[in-house]
Amino acid sequence: MTNAPPIQRHAPTLAQQAASQPDHARVCEGGDDGPELLVSPGLTDYEQALAFMDQRQEAVAKGQARELVWFLQHPALYTAGTSAKSDDLLTPDRFPVYQTGRGGQYTYHGPGQRVAYLVLDLNKRGKDVRAYVAKLELWLIAALQTLGVKAEVREDRVGLWVARPNALIAGQEDKIAAIGVRIRRWVTSHGIALNVAPDLSHFAGIVPCGIQDHGVTSLAALGLPHELASVDSALITAFADIFGTPLAPAPKPLQDGLPQAEAS
Repeated sequence: MTNAPPIQRHAPTLAQQAASQPDHARVCEGGDDGPELLVSPGLTDYEQALAFMDQRQEAVAKGQARELVWFLQHPALYTAGTSAKSDDLLTPDRFPVYQTGRGGQYTYHGPGQRVAYLVLDLNKRGKDVRAYVAKLELWLIAALQTLGVKAEVREDRVGLWVARPNALIAGQEDKIAAIGVRIRRWVTSHGIALNVAPDLSHFAGIVPCGIQDHGVTSLAALGLPHELASVDSALITAFADIFGTPLAPAPKPLQDGLPQAEAS
């Protein structure tokens, strides 16, 4: 298989990003107007997380809540996007399977994977889905660079990819992060999943994102045993640089209202 050339994504500085935004997009910049950051400990039930995210998406669309970036982990499960093919679910009885409204095909969530759900208002940030996805890619590229990984995007494959060390087939690559989004009324939901140290054998129950010719990897598998805290720090810093808006810790009442975490 011939690999598509990498798309060049260069993370702009905060000043460059702000300068390229229209005036109406800059109102988000500043601690009081930027997205709230939530970080859930333990493992969060998937259905409860979707319900919470949907409620927040509706509130943001109505102008009743601030944007949100939510870091969490889920118990082991598979999710099916709107393009999922039934044949790509290889072992349907292995883990719970959830149908979801995000784009994409089958993916895995589980312990050791940093999931980030983003509820952002594209009415303010620009009504351009491709530009939004490109920013998610740049966000991950910048964060992974901080963590010691060179990740790239491919024209024919969604997500973030790294060269496989000692690959038996020339050009073989592994996915380290997945992207899947849903947009309603120009407010986003779902987001990204970055493999920190999950059990990679759990991916064997699906054809991840419908791609059979490449594999999956993680920071741990690449010899980079980062803790979630250091991964979160890299994501927080890169978010401000790429999206032009710093993340502010959510108030305690909102944190108290999050879905209850299971034991990890």
